[in-house]
Amino acid sequence: MKPTRTRFQASGFLFMLAAVTYLDRVCISTLAPEISRDLDLTKLEMSFVFSAFAVAYAGFEIFSAWWGEKIGARRVLARIVIWWSAFTMATAGAWNYSSLLVIRFLFGAGEAGAWPNAALAFSRWIPLRERGRVQGFFFAAAHVSGGITPLLVAWLLAFLPWRGVFVLCGFIGVIWSAAWYRWFRDEPRHHRRVNQAEALLIESERQIGRDAHHGKALWRAMASSPNVWCLCLAYLSNSYGAYFVMTWLPTYLAENRGFEKQSLSLFAGLPLLLSVFGDISGGAVTDWASRVFGLRLGRAAVSVAGYSVAAAAMFAAVYAATPVMAASLIALAVAASMFTLSPSWAACMDIGGENTAVLSAAMNTTGQLGSILSPVITGWIVYRFADWQTPLLIMGGLYSLSAILWTRVDPRQRLRATQPIA
Repeated sequence: MKPTRTRFQASGFLFMLAAVTYLDRVCISTLAPEISRDLDLTKLEMSFVFSAFAVAYAGFEIFSAWWGEKIGARRVLARIVIWWSAFTMATAGAWNYSSLLVIRFLFGAGEAGAWPNAALAFSRWIPLRERGRVQGFFFAAAHVSGGITPLLVAWLLAFLPWRGVFVLCGFIGVIWSAAWYRWFRDEPRHHRRVNQAEALLIESERQIGRDAHHGKALWRAMASSPNVWCLCLAYLSNSYGAYFVMTWLPTYLAENRGFEKQSLSLFAGLPLLLSVFGDISGGAVTDWASRVFGLRLGRAAVSVAGYSVAAAAMFAAVYAATPVMAASLIALAVAASMFTLSPSWAACMDIGGENTAVLSAAMNTTGQLGSILSPVITGWIVYRFADWQTPLLIMGGLYSLSAILWTRVDPRQRLRATQPIA
């Protein structure tokens, strides 16, 4: 019997989830000038608004991932998307700095756990041999959405006030949540469109329940693993750079590089659009290299290469002679860092096994420290010293550190395991 391909339909739902997350995240940075003008906010105040999301996201990430492992990604992701969509729409009701800060904090609390629970769903539905490519398309969907959002928002502003744009974006998530809950099942074999051959294909490589840890045993296993520490700390630079793009890049291009409004939207979205190629190629390369050279080189070598290119490009952007060259080098640096996303999240599945959601949440929470620090550090440096180059040097240094850390990651070693898995 030939296996059905229902797992790819499940992946399609998760690709749409990724797209909606970045639509709602990038929307506020594009609308920042209108919001700041309407609510009379300074750059420093706006930087704290950006970080409020990341603080809440980091604070609730692991709990939401643990909850997903307890009751399943189907119910938890439906709750997550309904919550964040409600507070995306509530952003339209902000009347001052304090109210906006609280609303964006609650928005971040609602979105926490979305990507780890997506990873949990992938680990249940996707065989190991396909995980890199599927993760690559997942991140590509997010970055396509993030890349076109500035253009979409600029177009919508011709018809709607900034408050109306938030209401419209939030409504999209409500539609996704209803469709997801109706269609998805936590176990592939429980879905009426999955035949026996596809269920066996998925489960043959899943190692159901063999590596699961719970409670204190799980936390001890993670805390005592150098593998986990290096994996998590390496991810910080990724979120630091991505959040610079989603928050301050439009302002950097306008104030420091003199971009006009017509080209600003294009170059503000360029890093995320270019990241699509990094996402998809990173997923394909890590799957290919894992088959040919083994799991460790297939994950680690791809990540070291990506972060090394990212560091070189970001340092070069500081000294770029023209605005277009600077913007292009920043886009290349961010895209190269996104080349590492698929091996990073696939390594969470490799190492975490049945604890994929919690391990990926720990990695993503560490990354959110970068998301918290990036807009605040950048905003403070610009506010205090009127210096836009130092934030780029910081990102280049963090990418370099991530490349070094990945030389210490071995995805063959499962949590609490004493022998390599392959």
